[in-house]
Amino acid sequence: MYTDRRDAGRRLAAEVVRSHPEDPVVVGLPRGGVPVAAEVARALHAPLDICVIRKLGVPFQPELGMGAIGEDGARVVNDPIVRGAAVTPEQFAEVERRERAELHRRATRYRRGRAPVDLRGRTVVVVDDGVATGSTALAACRIVRARGAARVVLAVPVAPQDWAQRLGTEVDAFVCPHTPGRFWAIGEFYADFSQTSDAEVVELLEAAPTDPAPDPEPDPVEVELALPDVTLPGDLAVPASAAGLVLFAHGSGSSRHSPRNRRVAAELNRAGLATLLFDLLTAEEEPDRRKVFDTALLGSRLAGAARRLPAAVGSLPVGFFGASTGAAAALWAAAEPDLDPVAVVSRGGRPDLTGPRLAEVRTPTLLIVGGADPDVLDLNRRARSELRCESSLQVVPGAGHLFEEPGALEAVADLAVSWFTTHLPADN
Repeated sequence: MYTDRRDAGRRLAAEVVRSHPEDPVVVGLPRGGVPVAAEVARALHAPLDICVIRKLGVPFQPELGMGAIGEDGARVVNDPIVRGAAVTPEQFAEVERRERAELHRRATRYRRGRAPVDLRGRTVVVVDDGVATGSTALAACRIVRARGAARVVLAVPVAPQDWAQRLGTEVDAFVCPHTPGRFWAIGEFYADFSQTSDAEVVELLEAAPTDPAPDPEPDPVEVELALPDVTLPGDLAVPASAAGLVLFAHGSGSSRHSPRNRRVAAELNRAGLATLLFDLLTAEEEPDRRKVFDTALLGSRLAGAARRLPAAVGSLPVGFFGASTGAAAALWAAAEPDLDPVAVVSRGGRPDLTGPRLAEVRTPTLLIVGGADPDVLDLNRRARSELRCESSLQVVPGAGHLFEEPGALEAVADLAVSWFTTHLPADN
């Protein structure tokens, strides 16, 4: 059917191109999948990366896969094969130990110090030279999904007729030009199925297209927001070709210098969104705890800021990001009849403090709460039941109220980026 892997890659690429993947990254499975993936990446003018996977072969029949493991700790077990071959837990563990050592060696050799391509929000086309049992491809698809892929496409030159059913819902789309009724092994469909060397994998990765260098992160500029009753200081960051602007409403005892909100703002900037962090209270007002919990006061100031944006961002679609009590202020402002924010995101927020005005919000609202913050989680569940707009409640497992746990704030930022960008106007 195919002369060699490059021939298979060129013919597979023609099928993938016809599917028009949006913002694609091509990920090849070393070693044999990389020559195929290189042709697909070339046709799509897309960056090429790898997902190092090791098949776990039955001890006395290594070509028969009983599972697979991947770089990021992914592990897929084919239970029917394990049971049918009567593989003991000790035998399975020994195969996995040996293959993990080889996986680490190959990943180090192939990457040669280069960081993996950022897959967040992109279409990832996972490519191998064929699918037999599907365990290796399944592990790869799970890994790229965990790394933030918005859409996963599995593309292979040849596979059994029932291959899509074997992979279930792990993949958004499948591309395969050849699905024969009789299928024994991938190699029978290649005239030349000789082993791909480590050196060839490295050479193909170094010669592949790369993403253009990202735009430099914008330096925040100090601004002043002149409201009817007060002038508030703020920090405005506008990336090149900004698609929207997010105004931050800080929680009790916090300010525009909040390190957590600044980290989220930096991720929004990298995603092409401008950010405005500003103090809702003056230095003289901050000690007054009544003002800290005065939702109407804080919300009116956020609304006032949205009405008096700096000229540099005045025409951009606006969203609100609120943390803790600032979430109530964001929702209060969103309910103002003359404002039309595209989205609201709440981090560990107190939407319940919005009161009856909560039912007036018509802006798509995302509520993010830590799984280890049960009281606030309960308040958010109740508040969401009162919302009459599009809404979602996302729980970050193991995170407390301040999202200080490893990876927790990154999860918040990823959720916020996705929510805001999804709700930007279509023509923006």
